[in-house]
Amino acid sequence: MIQSMTGYGKSKLEVGGKVFTVELKSLNSKSLDANVRIPSEFRELELPIRNKLSQSLSRGKVDFSLQVEKHEEESSAKINTKVVESYLKQLKQLPVSTSKDDSRLLQIAMSLPNALSSEKNELEKKDSEAVYRVLDLALEQINAFRTDEGQVLKADFELRIQNLNELLSEVKSIDPERIEHVKTRLRKGIEELKEKIDENRFEQELIYYIEKYDITEEKTRLDNHLSYFIKALNSPDSNGKKLNFICQEIGREINTIGSKSNFAAMQKTVVQMKDELEKIKEQMLNVL
Repeated sequence: MIQSMTGYGKSKLEVGGKVFTVELKSLNSKSLDANVRIPSEFRELELPIRNKLSQSLSRGKVDFSLQVEKHEEESSAKINTKVVESYLKQLKQLPVSTSKDDSRLLQIAMSLPNALSSEKNELEKKDSEAVYRVLDLALEQINAFRTDEGQVLKADFELRIQNLNELLSEVKSIDPERIEHVKTRLRKGIEELKEKIDENRFEQELIYYIEKYDITEEKTRLDNHLSYFIKALNSPDSNGKKLNFICQEIGREINTIGSKSNFAAMQKTVVQMKDELEKIKEQMLNVL
């Protein structure tokens, strides 16, 4: 079952008076390119978060953001009493100080350096667990989104492969007419020379010439590649890279048929085949 690399997930969880919100967005990329935005107090969780993203999402350009809202926030800042008292004493001793309003002096003292000190609390275990839980919920959502998008891609791929099979059938039906056209054109060219020819030698040369333009192997291989694409498409895992390799092989056979066709009707069909394959390749960029 294929998945798209395009996805979105958002989850919210309230634990211990704090609301944890995780938002995930992903687009197509050759490898995992994760942009992680988290509050500074949760910075130590960045590496575990990246590991979880890598294990769950595998590939894609991923934007991760964590927001934490505190309903009952207690200030971690404390007044340095001794520092503030020292500031007040010095302010009162200044000869230019004419203010007798202690509240005004206190306001000035509190604005001076080191009047407040903040204690950096260690990250609590319950907060770490809450982050992981809300991340798991968001990952479930984005993976469900990717799976739904993958089903849309799968339906489009099946339609394109069906079209290619129908076009291949046209190529097979046109091929006998093409061979006769090649024979007729060669014989006509010989007749225009108005020279006597050895019929046996002509037949030998004709066989050699037709073998150069024979597309039997290409038709067989293309048929096999189309079947293999559908088989890989319906496998349990998402095989974007594998499907892309098969597309390359399909393109190689179509190009070879086009170069060997030497017949307008078949070349027209080959152009249609290339168009269908190009549409597959465009959508293949989004497959995980």
